[in-house]
Amino acid sequence: MPKRPSLLFVTILFGLGLVLFSCSQATPPALMAGNDLQATATVRADGATLPSSTTYYIRPDGGSAAQCSGLVDAPYPGSGTSQPCAWDHPFRALPPDGTPRIRGGDTLIIAPGSYRMGYGAPEAAGDGAHCSPDYPWDCTLPAIPSGPDAAHPTRILGQGWDSGCANPPELWGTERSDHILDLRGSSHVQIACLEITDHAGCVEFHSGGLACPRQSYPYGDWAGTGIVAADSSDVTLRDLNIHGLADAGIRGGRLHNWTLERVRLVGNGWVGWDGDIDGNDSNSGTLTFRRWTVEWNGCAETWPGQQPAGCWAQSAGGYGDGVGTGATGGDWLIEDSTFSHNTSDGLDLLYHSLGGSITLRRVRAEGNAGNPVKVTGQTRLENSVLIANCAFFDGQPFTYNVDPCRALGNALELNFMGGETMTLVNNTIYGQGDGLVAAGPR
Repeated sequence: MPKRPSLLFVTILFGLGLVLFSCSQATPPALMAGNDLQATATVRADGATLPSSTTYYIRPDGGSAAQCSGLVDAPYPGSGTSQPCAWDHPFRALPPDGTPRIRGGDTLIIAPGSYRMGYGAPEAAGDGAHCSPDYPWDCTLPAIPSGPDAAHPTRILGQGWDSGCANPPELWGTERSDHILDLRGSSHVQIACLEITDHAGCVEFHSGGLACPRQSYPYGDWAGTGIVAADSSDVTLRDLNIHGLADAGIRGGRLHNWTLERVRLVGNGWVGWDGDIDGNDSNSGTLTFRRWTVEWNGCAETWPGQQPAGCWAQSAGGYGDGVGTGATGGDWLIEDSTFSHNTSDGLDLLYHSLGGSITLRRVRAEGNAGNPVKVTGQTRLENSVLIANCAFFDGQPFTYNVDPCRALGNALELNFMGGETMTLVNNTIYGQGDGLVAAGPR
């Protein structure tokens, strides 16, 4: 086991008036009221008439679209057609190979249960344009239809979304499905109270014996990414547990005015949040993240045990950032959040170079093999704890091949574009890398 550098604790006073003190006790914002996701209406404030919105229901004991209307939260009675009962699967609402049965501004409420998402699920067991054993990776929900406007969002909700989300429904990917939920081109959307995962412990292209099977059907119960998104505005994700995917938790770019609250991105094989998509990546508007947990990305997650395994990083052909982006702008607000035990950087906003600002409040980052936090441009960091114990993965039973103290393992990287102000107030920073704070032009 390689000798680890001794842990260094330092409190720093910068001559430019930047003071780092011990972190004060954070008081997180109050939980949102249970009814904060508002029901849709049919008349807009400007008097324009909108199509009537409808609430549909999904439950495991529901029926097909022929058997049930989907309009009543009740089981299928066992016989008959067009019965007042729920559908049995999300694919009934948005079939991969059929016409959508819900439209923008509708609400879909999913009861607790386990829903197979991919080839072999209801409405996905044939040989269609998207669902076939020859190309099951395309067998996914189509993009969620956009709501008519910000006041009338399309809502995909787990039952209990308005009462603490104690038992979220599980949407689990299978047969190499590319993703679970699609927000490409989707705006005015709210998604809440879901578990998004798969039922395998593999990682795409893993070089240490945990690679997902890709040669021939059947591929097994794994999926690549939890949520894909692009060209999307006015989206709220709340109370989501996105974990154990073979590639990424969320892959999204060109986003505008997104909000995440109480979202977990944990144990995804390549990356937690990947903002480096094809083409232009830049985000805009306000990107708000509260109580965001980003941990153990770059590791496989065992199933059903949900323990880290085969952790890998760039020297082994992997990646491992908790959060990474391409060139981006936007005003990033991150509060009461954790970025820990990722196999590369924790929060990497190095490419925040296209304008906007970064505000980090009550953030904790530790156990990352790279830099806990990297920022570029106008930044404020306050009441946070950054622990650069960058050799954390050395000698651990769950480690396959991780680069310890990548990028010198500095706890905080401050990168200047020119003309901006970086303010650090009441933070604790310590670690074992090359230094604690590195600052300079990008």
